[in-house]
Amino acid sequence: MVDSLTDGLKVRHLTMMGLGSAIGAGLFLGTGAGIAAAGPAVLLSYAIAGFLVVLVMRMLGEMAAASPSSGSFSTYAEMAFGRTAGFVTGWLYWFTLVMVMGAEMTGAAAFMGAWFDVDPWIPALVAMVVFAAINLAKVSNFGEFEFWFAAIKVTVIIGFLVVGTLLVFGLLPGSDPVGAANFTGLGGFAPNGVSGIAAGLLVVAFAFGGIEIVTIAAAESKDPALSVGRAVRSVVWRISVFYLGSILVITLLLPWNRLDEAQSAAESPFTLVLQQANLSGVVGFMEAVIVLSLLSAFNAQIYATSRMMYSLALREGRRGPLARVDASGVPRAALLVSVFFGFVAVLLNYLDLDGLLTFLLNAVGASLLAIWAMTVASQLRLRRRLEAAGPLPVRMWAFPYLSWMALALLVGLTVLMLTDASSRRQVLATLAVVVLLTVVGLVTGRRRAAAR
Repeated sequence: MVDSLTDGLKVRHLTMMGLGSAIGAGLFLGTGAGIAAAGPAVLLSYAIAGFLVVLVMRMLGEMAAASPSSGSFSTYAEMAFGRTAGFVTGWLYWFTLVMVMGAEMTGAAAFMGAWFDVDPWIPALVAMVVFAAINLAKVSNFGEFEFWFAAIKVTVIIGFLVVGTLLVFGLLPGSDPVGAANFTGLGGFAPNGVSGIAAGLLVVAFAFGGIEIVTIAAAESKDPALSVGRAVRSVVWRISVFYLGSILVITLLLPWNRLDEAQSAAESPFTLVLQQANLSGVVGFMEAVIVLSLLSAFNAQIYATSRMMYSLALREGRRGPLARVDASGVPRAALLVSVFFGFVAVLLNYLDLDGLLTFLLNAVGASLLAIWAMTVASQLRLRRRLEAAGPLPVRMWAFPYLSWMALALLVGLTVLMLTDASSRRQVLATLAVVVLLTVVGLVTGRRRAAAR
């Protein structure tokens, strides 16, 4: 099924969207927390998380290529398990992105407010209006913005890998080969053992979140089956190289026991590495990159929330404004509703209401687990049905064994989260939201059936 949207996105747009969504401020600011937990063995944490995401994206790519839909995993959940499953998955994703939108805009506005010496709400308001306008234009305009946003971030990562590699081998003026002193000399490769690797996995497990936007956007490409296949294959290996390469460079050049989650650009491991190369203006440069990353992700999330809401309304069979597109093929009403709630999320971040904001952000913490698990379960249920409908442009490897392995990894990660106090709160908060959405889905489903 292809929704009644336009086909203004190209393969390069989809590829860069996936890259740009996964290369965010979390990579530049949060990397140190994972390294502090596991030491250099955080590479294993990233490898496990990356392997899981590769499997999930391959399964999602298989379904998206066979049946493109702007509802993506929500649509496939509905196809596999019925309306309530699709309802819960879609609205959980929408809620997650709206809350993340608020947090990311708050972070970006704090930087920009300091740059221009104004209250943070002013750049937040300006950015909200600008990105709403971008998304209200043709989807090809959105695609171009995301392409160039992501291209800048990718260029920064490549430049970092080049500079870092030259530093590792002592090929820059004034530098000497670093050897393995930081990598194995401070308590060994895994100084905190298996428990450290597990703790690192909790920190980095959701680092790749956002990559799924590729399959949402596929419904608006000229050849969805071809586009999503190429984009998924390209995004997966590039993300793996960029993440693992960056972490390897950082753990070779910086003592792991002096790192933690960065509270500013100056504390970012990326900044600390570039400072070793005696590059001037590194802190300001990294601040700009972090703000760009936040704004890029924010732009993509406006797009994704509007398409998910549009798809949910369309599948409900409604004829209201949320299920309509304008002359440019943009679901205007759904987009404006998402932007409005983005404003609300920003306001919640500024007000920092005791208890409420903590609960909402905790609920976001484990939501990707639920969405990924539903994606895997949907693929296991739909594979034979999709095969019967015709050749699959993208096929999951070693079906069903790797699909079941992905599900087992997700269960294991959930159990691991339940053993950690802060992560346990995230799982329980997400469970509460899922239960609430399930009740709402069942009630609205019955009303819908009774109205027929």
